[in-house]
Amino acid sequence: MKWNSLEEEQCSVARTVAVIGDRWSLLVLRDCFLRVRRFEDFQARLGLTRGVLADRLKKLVRHGVLRRVPYQARPKRHEYILTQKGLDLYPIIMAIVHWGDVHMVDERGRPRLYEHKLCGKMFDPVTTCSECGQPLSPKEVHVHFGPGANERDRLPTAAGASVRAVDGAK
Repeated sequence: MKWNSLEEEQCSVARTVAVIGDRWSLLVLRDCFLRVRRFEDFQARLGLTRGVLADRLKKLVRHGVLRRVPYQARPKRHEYILTQKGLDLYPIIMAIVHWGDVHMVDERGRPRLYEHKLCGKMFDPVTTCSECGQPLSPKEVHVHFGPGANERDRLPTAAGASVRAVDGAK
C-alpha cells in the first residue's frame, strides 16, 4: 500500500485514513465538533501555519466532509460547516476521545466531560451493536468478506487468522 493511493484501496479503513488520517485533519474535525468554524479560529486554537491549515481544510471540503460557506462579503470570508458526511465522523472522534480518556489522562483527569442533552447525564462514549445494543469487544466480533473485498483481503495471516465469506461473496 502506498500512502498517496489509499483512496483507491478496497479497504474502508484505508479509504477513511486517506481523508482524515493525519493529526491536523483530526484536530480540525475535533474543533468542528466543538463548533469552531472560521479559519482564524482554527489557526489560533491549533497553532499551525496558514498553509497547512488551508491544505487540510481544502482536502476536507474536496472530500465532502466540510462545506465552505461565505459569512462576510467585504472582505469575502468563509466558514467551514460539517456536512452530513462530516457529522457521520462523530463516532470516530468520540472513540478517540474515549481511548484518550482511558489511556492518556494525567492526574488532573479528563480534559472534557460530555453530557447527553436528552437525558442530562454525563457519559462515556462507547461502541455498541446496532442490532442488540450491547457494547462491542474485538473478541466478540467475527469479520466476514463483503462484496467489495479483493483477493489480497482473502489471504490468511501468518497467525492463521482468516476472514469468512458470507452472502455469496467470493
